[in-house]
Amino acid sequence: MSPVFSHGDLRLYLLNLLDEGPRHGYDIMQALSDRTGGTYTPSAGTIYPRLAKLEEEGLVSKSVDGRKTVYAITETGHAEVIARAGDLEGIEAGLTDSVRLIADEVRGSVREAMKSLRADLAAAGREERQSPPATPAGDDPRGQSREQLHRADAAVSEFRARVRSDIRSHVARGGELTVSSVDRLVDDLERVAKDVTRALRG
Repeated sequence: MSPVFSHGDLRLYLLNLLDEGPRHGYDIMQALSDRTGGTYTPSAGTIYPRLAKLEEEGLVSKSVDGRKTVYAITETGHAEVIARAGDLEGIEAGLTDSVRLIADEVRGSVREAMKSLRADLAAAGREERQSPPATPAGDDPRGQSREQLHRADAAVSEFRARVRSDIRSHVARGGELTVSSVDRLVDDLERVAKDVTRALRG
């Protein structure tokens, strides 16, 4: 996954956010997430050290408002934002490209996961039709069905856990999860559910 901000860009982008008005730390992190369409969700361990560095450089000042620490840009910081307006335009363009690329990655991952599940289900259906299990004398067909039910439950649970973990990890790394991606996932899952229903009835 490509980083959303290149080296040094986050510093300037933080200054640009504060040039719009004073903000407290959480507000800055939320603004970064909002501006990047959810593709970048920074941690406090990423943002506060950078704010402290900007304060050391005299570009940012801080004050306490109740239980919150509010950061504001200084005249020196404002002058740097003005001087680097062209760099900021480049950062904004880069963010747009990053959001698009990450969204494509999410869609590709979801498609591959669903393709794999459909292939597994189709293969299982073929095996079931081609090699019906022999029922040894004295075996209880209902008992066999219950055993296979547990097996099916385990397979579905494993798939759910894997996809859920992949999606959560993607978002935790700063990846975007768009409405359209989730809509496609829901549609694919609905199609798979119908395939399973048809296989059981067939």
